Amino acid sequence: MNTQTYEKLQLNEVKELVKIYCVSSLGKELIDKLMPSSSYKVVKRRLNENNEARKIIENSNHIPLEGLFNIMPIIEKVEKGMILEPTELIRIEDFLRGCKKIKSFMIDKEFYSPALSSYALNITECKSIEEEIKYCIKGNKVDSNASKELKKIRRNIEVAEGKIRERLNKFLTASGNKKYIQEFIISKRDERYVIPIKASYKNEVDGVVLDTSSKGNTVFVEPNSVSKFSIELITLKSEESIEEYKVLSYLTDLIYEKIQNIKINIEIIAEYDMVFAKAKYSDSIKGITPKLNNYGYINIINGKHPLLKGDVVPLNFVIGKDYRSLVITGPNAGGKTVALKTVGILTLMTQCGFDICADKNTEISVFEKIFVDIGDNQSIENSLSTFSSHIQNIANIINASNKSTLVLFDEIGSGTEPNEGAGLAISILEELYKMGSIIVASTHYAEIKHFATMHPEFENAGMMFDKNTLEPLYKLTIGKSEDSNALFISKKMGIRNKVLSRAKRYIESKNYNLDLVDRNKINKTEEALEVLKGIPNYEMGDRVKLLDEDEFAIVYEGVDKFNNVKVLYNEEIIDVNIKRISLNLKAIDLYPRDYDLNSLFVSYKERKLEKDIKRGSKKALKKIQKDIKNNRL
Repeated sequence: MNTQTYEKLQLNEVKELVKIYCVSSLGKELIDKLMPSSSYKVVKRRLNENNEARKIIENSNHIPLEGLFNIMPIIEKVEKGMILEPTELIRIEDFLRGCKKIKSFMIDKEFYSPALSSYALNITECKSIEEEIKYCIKGNKVDSNASKELKKIRRNIEVAEGKIRERLNKFLTASGNKKYIQEFIISKRDERYVIPIKASYKNEVDGVVLDTSSKGNTVFVEPNSVSKFSIELITLKSEESIEEYKVLSYLTDLIYEKIQNIKINIEIIAEYDMVFAKAKYSDSIKGITPKLNNYGYINIINGKHPLLKGDVVPLNFVIGKDYRSLVITGPNAGGKTVALKTVGILTLMTQCGFDICADKNTEISVFEKIFVDIGDNQSIENSLSTFSSHIQNIANIINASNKSTLVLFDEIGSGTEPNEGAGLAISILEELYKMGSIIVASTHYAEIKHFATMHPEFENAGMMFDKNTLEPLYKLTIGKSEDSNALFISKKMGIRNKVLSRAKRYIESKNYNLDLVDRNKINKTEEALEVLKGIPNYEMGDRVKLLDEDEFAIVYEGVDKFNNVKVLYNEEIIDVNIKRISLNLKAIDLYPRDYDLNSLFVSYKERKLEKDIKRGSKKALKKIQKDIKNNRL
């Protein structure tokens, strides 16, 4: 398989739907990495996990996965020899406590989920690490009880700070100092206690200026009376940091000793998060676990594409038993491409271990390789045409395919001369068939349909089309091909019957009518031209004056053999002799270049109907159907 297969079949979009149900980035990352397996045993195991996870969800009110965040970045810091911060240690504690809960929960579900429960046996409970972190870290910082030395240092810090505050309060309350003080508060600058003093008196106060306000009106002075205790406090703070570091280092070392067990825990929790997300997704789509085989048999019963919303027409599809190659035909926008993509994505989902939206007894084969040729791969950089890009892709597919390959072709052989395209497409299909591949191809070419009819291990299928409403039904019928319905649609759109009959004859017999046109019926005779000498060359759109009515009309057709001109007058086309009209203005002077002169002679209702038909209005189509019934066309 290749990335193009995943992109064309939109596997990553399906993964995004599943990731919604993950509770942490652990499961999401695992789903991102999840690829379809070509191993029957692996796919069987993945689907069995889904079944067990769904049973657990059905029989439990709550799965204790919440709070199990991805701690891998923290573990990587430990591996690099870095000391963890208190907040990081708390996350480790939370994770280990969560591992303990999920282990107990899963082992308790052993009766109806033996495989998933067995994974929990590999979870290592690190109670000693949990307890040590809980004892040493409180309120996102190292607790005083973490060590005797730390408790002693912090008690000394409290004493030193008390002495500093006592002396500063005396300074604030001394009557002789009131004129110096800007604000009667104790402040801190660089972890040293100071008094806000008016800048004009900074030299009057015994002490050290540690800072100045932004406006320069205030200076922050540490009085000499507290300098001794401030130095003592700085020393104690330094000792506190060293002791905190020792505690954090001790806790980090405990984690390092169990780092391999913790990493295994992370892997198991990620697996559980992914499996339960898959099960929740399956439940949301009312999915089923399909039957499996590894010999190319696919039987999809009422399958639906996972990305289609609303009232989706289900797909019924079979291949790999009586025939190994299927040719799908039908009208444009009839659902051929969706059918191909549905087969492809349901197969990929199964091999990823996802349940699929289909009915029970649906069976999917596990393939070693899945290839697609869908859409336009034209490359401007490589100067490849649409046809060339398809052929290059098909060449790669042929070179990589084997008997355990599913190949999906959309409009195979298109993009070049039809006869060559059809012949090449048949040869490609035949080559892949001989290699043992399972092939599904859509086409408009009658030659490919004919080949599939004749070949004993090829089968035709068609996307149904409602001939009354001109709408596709999106239903696949195997064993019956469908026409593209170009002639039928053309008739509905107003193409003359004789044109359609001739087209049908050309399609069936390839015997083209090469009779020459009788120019005498087109060119006017010399005699007629003599009569018309001196008379204006009336053309469609010219404005003429009706001499008898003294009013204007628009020319519809020029002079005929009876010297009459057809004109539009009072919304009717009438014949008027050339002697009874005079030219007023030529059409070229009345209308812009490329103006559709025919629109002058079409009523507003007719023009509106034509526009509605072009944009696919259902109301317009119903009107056509009604007219057809009335006229029995």
